[in-house]
Amino acid sequence: MTRSRPPSRARSRSRSRSLNVRALLALAVMAASVAIALTMPVRLGLDLRGGTQIVLETRSTDTAKADRAATDRTVEVLRGRIDALGVAEPTIVRSGENRVVVELPGVQDPKKAADVLGRTAQLTVHSVLGAAENAGDGAGGTQEKASGAEGDRVLPDESGQSLRLKAATLTGQDVKGADARFDQQNGAGWHVTVDFKDAGSDRWARVTGEAACHPAGDPERRVAIVLDDKIISSPQVDPSVSCGAGITGGSTQITGSFDDAEARELALLIKGGALPVPVETIEQRTIGATLGDEAISAGAWAAVIGTALTALFIIVVYRLMGALATVALLCYGLISYAALAAVGATLTLPGLAGFVLAIGMAVDANVLVFERAREEQAARTRPSTRSALTAGFRSAFSAIADSNITTLIAAALLFFLASGPVKGFGVTLGIGVLASMVSALVITRVLAEFAASRPAVFRRPRITGISSTGPVRDALLRRDPFLMRRPRRWLAASLVVLVVSGSGILVRGLNFGIEFTGGRLIEYSTATQVDPDRARDALADAGFPRAVVQSSGDGDLTVRTEELTDAEAATVTKAVAELGGETEKVRDELIGPSLGEELRRDALIALGLALAAQLAYLAVRFRLLFGTAAVGALAHDVVILVGVFAWLGKPIDGVFLAALLTVIGYSVNDSVVLFDRVRELLGKERRAPFDRLTNDAILQTLPRTVNTGMGAVLILASLAVLADDSLTDFALALLIGVAVGTYSSVFTASPLAIALRGRDTGSRPARRGGGRNHGTARPARPGNQPATSRTERQEVP
Repeated sequence: MTRSRPPSRARSRSRSRSLNVRALLALAVMAASVAIALTMPVRLGLDLRGGTQIVLETRSTDTAKADRAATDRTVEVLRGRIDALGVAEPTIVRSGENRVVVELPGVQDPKKAADVLGRTAQLTVHSVLGAAENAGDGAGGTQEKASGAEGDRVLPDESGQSLRLKAATLTGQDVKGADARFDQQNGAGWHVTVDFKDAGSDRWARVTGEAACHPAGDPERRVAIVLDDKIISSPQVDPSVSCGAGITGGSTQITGSFDDAEARELALLIKGGALPVPVETIEQRTIGATLGDEAISAGAWAAVIGTALTALFIIVVYRLMGALATVALLCYGLISYAALAAVGATLTLPGLAGFVLAIGMAVDANVLVFERAREEQAARTRPSTRSALTAGFRSAFSAIADSNITTLIAAALLFFLASGPVKGFGVTLGIGVLASMVSALVITRVLAEFAASRPAVFRRPRITGISSTGPVRDALLRRDPFLMRRPRRWLAASLVVLVVSGSGILVRGLNFGIEFTGGRLIEYSTATQVDPDRARDALADAGFPRAVVQSSGDGDLTVRTEELTDAEAATVTKAVAELGGETEKVRDELIGPSLGEELRRDALIALGLALAAQLAYLAVRFRLLFGTAAVGALAHDVVILVGVFAWLGKPIDGVFLAALLTVIGYSVNDSVVLFDRVRELLGKERRAPFDRLTNDAILQTLPRTVNTGMGAVLILASLAVLADDSLTDFALALLIGVAVGTYSSVFTASPLAIALRGRDTGSRPARRGGGRNHGTARPARPGNQPATSRTERQEVP
């Protein structure tokens, strides 16, 4: 005994130092999180604060290539136009080689924004040769070569009168700047002042001097300013300007019946500069501010109620340790929020769902630790609560790390391959997973070990919640079922479920959302509820027989069609308003056909990469046998989830892709925890039958699977019931995925591993009855730990 005390005191001092280090680390993380949360607000996406997002794609011409450099110049020109629009906090960034993403918070008129941004803005100034002989020449904005000199053409002016124009005398390169100003002294109202560069000043004086030689009222006394082959202004030269002299000084004024908006827009177009290459709108989303506020409120309520229900569940199951884990969950929320603010991430609606979903990830890590601590309690003769917790954290670390890494793989794929709000889900999910590991492995451990070392807790170990094995484990100990007696029957059952679900893909087909097909989706809020059938008939009469009309949310109406022009969209809105009275457009999404095809391709690539990445990681981390079995179960889960959505007619869109990749990560989590235990048992009982070891691993990890599944279900049920309508299908997909993933990890991955192992060894899986007295690890001795020293068993706080 005397010889054992010094090592005991040394271990005690080492544990105290470790606890102090972790406590200081936890305090530092929390202090930094509080400081960031108070000083750096999280930027909300357009789907939460309302506004318009436009994705433009540059196009090559015969004279210019739409490469990275041209796209960067396009960004600079567009930024000048956006600044002139007066939009608060706009965002404009290049995406990839030839795309530009523009976010305009608060802008509810996407047509005007798209018109201003999408114009190539090739600005030219022409002398007017007179009115066109045929008043219809050039009508509708078309241009025709005149019978005169090379470069002459005919264009309609602002009033529709056709003018014959001489070849361009000036271009946008000659313009220095333009400003809209209000003349208060003379009462002339709004006008536009244009400043020219040196060479442009001389050319402007020449063209206005030639025009001044014609009498007032003569079309030839006018000068036409043309933007993208459309006359935006054709003012007459003032009578005070003499013939041949022109307007000098490098500056001029364009007057007319302008209001402030028209004057500002004209100045913007003149000074905005020409785009180096044409652009095309391939995606456009508009979210009403009301819808964004409702989404934030619903998401917040889902987070609060889901967290409260989950906290109540783990407190009931794990008592004091559950209460401390709840405190760590609150810390997780603060850390996640601070991390989002620190990296400048944008919180989107799917991202908000990822934030809530990661609470389940944090619960999973705590459950893994507490269940291992319970096993340590059952395996030792007279353990202390603190020593059981220490062993539990140590034993559960590898499973926690592996399961979270597989989820991070899914989050990374979403970030790099998804687009729009779904990319935000990948960011939030990844941050949430990292924050959950900090909260579980650092904060929970500090709180749990500190509480376990208190004398009052040491004297009453039952209040900790880990001194007993729990009802699920007790039931398994009493019955000791041999679930893997006939693994091929489980595989046959999985195959039946797979075929029944997957047949929905062939029978019903997949209902791809507009993200994958291209088209336009408009959601309306009407004063009186509109029956979808009546709206469908009205739209057919208006010329849209293929429009898909559905009710959504609280009496809202969603119309999905092929790609529409803004004029056609206005016709749809008018038809809906005639049925529902006062109508508000709360959401408007436009996806070009080329982008839809690209998103479909990216979705397939993301799915394939997800399966390949999981297989590669599991093969390296475990062994190829386990990796193959886990990925086989993943494919099983993917087909079932897609098939169920096909049977239900639910949309397959970007949000569903996010749910699908999340299900892949969750399913791998269960398989990783199970195979981690199988690997542990194999190291201790190398000669035991593999099917028996797998069965013991299932029984030992089943309590964790049940408790984690319950935590996830509570979170997802809150999302499904309380969150925004667009997240209902997301939550439904995850609920299905949790159920299928839990089943497949036990009854698909495990039998598949046994079957593959039996084929590799050339022997059939052992079939034993009863399952008793086989000399392998038992649920009653899950850890199969070696006996500890007497000094360790008698540890006191």
